[in-house]
Amino acid sequence: MKALAQISTFVGKTFAAWVVLFAVLGFFFPDTFKQIGPWIVTLLSIIMFGMGLTLSLDDFREVVKRPFDVTIGVLGQFLIMPLLAVLLTKLIPMPPEVAAGVILVGCCPGGTSSNVMTYLSKGDVALSVACTSVTTLAAPIITPFLVWMFASQYLPVDGWAMFMSIIKVVLVPLALGALLQKLLPSFVKAAVP
Repeated sequence: MKALAQISTFVGKTFAAWVVLFAVLGFFFPDTFKQIGPWIVTLLSIIMFGMGLTLSLDDFREVVKRPFDVTIGVLGQFLIMPLLAVLLTKLIPMPPEVAAGVILVGCCPGGTSSNVMTYLSKGDVALSVACTSVTTLAAPIITPFLVWMFASQYLPVDGWAMFMSIIKVVLVPLALGALLQKLLPSFVKAAVP
């Protein structure tokens, strides 16, 4: 367990460098990274499971303590980001499937990477985690609606299928991680720094 905690700490501290490194490698060697394609859903589920392992009631207490701040963060995530994505698709000529992808990314919640970036930039991590928790739980409803509203002009959007996919890939692994944290807290504490 100690080795896992050390690896986790190292990756967390060097996260920005890993993102840049793999973005550059993916740009120059796209065929190498295409092999990861079939594993994307599994990898996202693992990330959400990991987020569930780190969630606590304190994350949600922050919502009650600072409702205005959390509301601003959540509205920023679900209004500003999608609108910026739509603006990009209007300003930059792109194929319809790329435009729909840009809008999809703009409509998705930030996830754990936003918490890591907030931590690395010495920002308000408690607020970031609270906003991430709320947007992640709201995503199954809000994300399909926003994608349908903004991207259906480019491609057909099946809101129900997207809702079910988000439940399977986001909420179920998140709930399983939180459940494991409750059932085996000493194991989780040893594995998650």
